Amino acid sequence: RKNNSLSMTADIYNQIPSVEKVHRGDQMDGLLYPAKKIPPIAKSDTEQEKASQNVTSSKVDPLLKPNTETTPTSLTSDFKQKVVNILLKYSSGLWANALPKLYQDAYQVKFPEDILNNLELLSDVCVVDYVSEAPRKAILYAKPQRRIDENLNVTEKVQRQDGVKATAEQQYEESKDQYPENITVPPLIIPSEGSVSVMVLELKNTNEVLIRYVGKDYSSAQEQMEDDMKAYYSQNSTVSLAQSLSVEQLVAVHAEEDAWLRARIISLEDNRIKVCYVDHGFSEFVESNSVYKLQKQFHSLPFQAAKCKLAGLEVFCDDPVLVKAVESQTCSKIFAVEILEKSDIPLLVLYDTSGEDDININATCLKALYDKSLELHLQADALYTNVRVTSVFSDGSLYCQVPSKGLSRLSEILQKLEDYFHYKQTPEFNVSLPFCGKICLFPSKGRWARVEIRIIHTRRALDVQFLDTGTVATVKVSELREIPPQFLREVIAIPPQAIKCCLADLPPNTGMWTPDAVLWLRDTVMNCPEFSMKVVKQDGSKAIAHVYLFAPENFPDMDHSVNRKIKNADLWKHQKDVFLSVTPSGTTSTKVTSDAVSALRLTSGRLEKSFSDSSRELSSAVSTIDMPPPLPLSKTGELMDVYVSVACHPGHFILQPWKELHNLEALMEEMILYYSRAEEKPVNIEKNKLYAAKIENQWYRVIIKGILRNGFLSVYELDYGKHEFVSIEKVQPLMDTFRKLPFQAITAQLAGVKSQQWSEEASIVFRNLVEKKPLVAQIQSVNESTNSWDRKIVTFLVDTSLPDTDIWIHDFVSQSLVEFSKDD
Repeated sequence: RKNNSLSMTADIYNQIPSVEKVHRGDQMDGLLYPAKKIPPIAKSDTEQEKASQNVTSSKVDPLLKPNTETTPTSLTSDFKQKVVNILLKYSSGLWANALPKLYQDAYQVKFPEDILNNLELLSDVCVVDYVSEAPRKAILYAKPQRRIDENLNVTEKVQRQDGVKATAEQQYEESKDQYPENITVPPLIIPSEGSVSVMVLELKNTNEVLIRYVGKDYSSAQEQMEDDMKAYYSQNSTVSLAQSLSVEQLVAVHAEEDAWLRARIISLEDNRIKVCYVDHGFSEFVESNSVYKLQKQFHSLPFQAAKCKLAGLEVFCDDPVLVKAVESQTCSKIFAVEILEKSDIPLLVLYDTSGEDDININATCLKALYDKSLELHLQADALYTNVRVTSVFSDGSLYCQVPSKGLSRLSEILQKLEDYFHYKQTPEFNVSLPFCGKICLFPSKGRWARVEIRIIHTRRALDVQFLDTGTVATVKVSELREIPPQFLREVIAIPPQAIKCCLADLPPNTGMWTPDAVLWLRDTVMNCPEFSMKVVKQDGSKAIAHVYLFAPENFPDMDHSVNRKIKNADLWKHQKDVFLSVTPSGTTSTKVTSDAVSALRLTSGRLEKSFSDSSRELSSAVSTIDMPPPLPLSKTGELMDVYVSVACHPGHFILQPWKELHNLEALMEEMILYYSRAEEKPVNIEKNKLYAAKIENQWYRVIIKGILRNGFLSVYELDYGKHEFVSIEKVQPLMDTFRKLPFQAITAQLAGVKSQQWSEEASIVFRNLVEKKPLVAQIQSVNESTNSWDRKIVTFLVDTSLPDTDIWIHDFVSQSLVEFSKDD
């Protein structure tokens, strides 16, 4: 999900990978590991006998083998894969001490505590980053690897291929044995979340949506079965038509396009038989000469067409407007799925992931119930008065409320809710099943407010967006309330009253908004109770209005508009554009935003020499400059604008100095230009030495932390504070030109809170509170080190993005996150 507060850095990070990824791009596919032991899967008796000969005792512990505690082979591949599955959910790392509880919660099996004293047992599947001498004080990162499934299914694939070799005649002879006509087909097992997608087949209401699961053990197994059916029935001339047909009987139908499908008979009318295809969900009439007896071997796969309910739409399941909206959005399409409840008819949330942003289908279709008469459409060149600015985000965008019929109706219904809850506060209105896109109520400033759940961190903490102010906040699940049923339609019918706007006609070359500009805008608009507003244009594709804002006394004097004042203010200094010559043949229009960083001031002649002599320079791998100068920090007690690139918990996060981000962008661009033209040569790799590494089409300054098997390296990104894995083929010498800018990653811990073992829930909430956000830091102390990347600061953090107040992060941590840790 995209955070509005990040869009101010969209330009500068356009070519920089997401912080949340532990590994990137094709490395997932390219990394090979030694063969792992394969747990048994559907082995025959003979195979099981062979396997038993390799096992010393049938009493062997399923996780640990006896007397081999010091080697990685003492852990089964199944156990390691379960650990990896957990670590993949925490791309910024997971404290080792948190692993036992997460493992037990996920698999209902006790985690072997001895492993925490010897984390090297997991070194072949994860990176162990020790942060102190204590063996358990470490952060674990999942290594990129091929899906173990690909190896585990070898036996299954061999068996299937052997089965195909069996002739159709042999299968027919086996099937001639007498067996009951009503053989039971096994029930469909609801898959684990993330393992499959779903295809929507049809719906009559949103509580009975017909779907098919798309995945290895579902649609793939069905396709294989139908291929086997086609081979069997087409090669067996002696197969007879089904006799003595009856309603509810399972049969094989020779359908259109020479397909053979399983079906259930719905009705019998002379020679016309109505059947329902149990794996595809649709019904049709077929001729009796197309209906055959369903052989025994085709009864083993569960029926693939299944029903589900769409979460959040239950109360309105039969509403024709809603059903039509869902039908138009979903039928015959494939979606990612979130499974909220596993039952006979599971409760699902569908996501369309085909575009740049994931679209929550449930939440999107709910908008069909908006009362169109309450929608406010801003008109170009129109003037509006008594406008209230409710939120300002770090990209300069803001949310406004404009007096309207919808706003008046909202006020009325919220007052009704206030009166209702005043007399009736019962646990029945607590939110027991939160999910993304759910609309509920939250107490704010003495009144109830409508919020939509955006991100669920843990079972107790989540992010919501206030529908009528645009504000995003992290709250506890226990603070949310369900909308009482009698008010639900009224509350849902009112469209969101927060209108997204941006200030029109600001200079297009200002690039990203500076912290000074954002603070100036926030102070200006949030301290004024109302504004007048002129709409210049409406950008429908981005759902944002370009406006001029005026204090009431200045309307309509354009020179005194907020737009002109911020345009003329001295807030954009570090955004000057400079053009660098970047090709041997002359200058280009390639642009970098910078104050012409002295460390990167490259002349055309120097670049020409670099590119023409690239093979010689790269092969030498000798640097005259070992290390760049240390990064200057603000004095203790002074304020410093920063960007949080990685956050594990309050005791460990990574900062970047905000004022240097444009310098870093310039460096990244120059590295791309240089290494993309230079000839790649073999490099002499040494641990703890500096190199340039290509990671997802970007070049980064890294230090080698470890040399792994199969030609892969463990590296640490010195400007972003992340651990990565790269092929040795994607590492080159770091040239002198790129050693001048100080390394930008600053390791930090939060001041104002006691050091402690943070619970996983507290760590997740903290991460989502600060990670990938521009904040203000006030350094309390600096712990120096010989290597600049080992230096650590203790600092306060301040979030200035909220509309009403600045949030000191340590206050929030002390009041909220410490409580989470205590609860655990």
